[in-house]
Amino acid sequence: MGSNLGDRSACLQAARERLAALPDALLAAASPIYETEPWGDPDQPAYHNQVVALTLGPTWTPHRLLAALWAIEADQGRIRHPKRPYGPRTLDLDILLFGALRLDTPELTIPHPRLRQRAFVLLPLADLAGDVPIPDGQGGSVAQALAKMPSKEVGKIVRATE
Repeated sequence: MGSNLGDRSACLQAARERLAALPDALLAAASPIYETEPWGDPDQPAYHNQVVALTLGPTWTPHRLLAALWAIEADQGRIRHPKRPYGPRTLDLDILLFGALRLDTPELTIPHPRLRQRAFVLLPLADLAGDVPIPDGQGGSVAQALAKMPSKEVGKIVRATE
């Protein structure tokens, strides 16, 4: 989860509450919140990023979860700008992993296709699931992928104090 517009911490809190309220779902864990520099579009405010773990019942599919995430984003004022896909947003919710599933459809790729490139994702994910293998065919766990990140990227990330 990420937010860099408005009250970032409140946006993440509201998202956690909405995720916890999904039917047949449990918000199992949440990482600390980290403040991070924007990725892909530097001309914007810093982000608050956090990873949460959901335990989902058997009726949940990746595409159903994606639809629920988009609805939560929209309810919090997320506007998608086609000309600025990495631009500022009130809330951004991504599916990083869905168990050991590998999926590649036009709407959704799991694991997240840029997971290994983003220290701001790997660091909070490692807080929750460092030992979990990334099922992308490259081998290794979340913690191992984080260890391969350039230290200058990881060093930019600080725990948020808000």
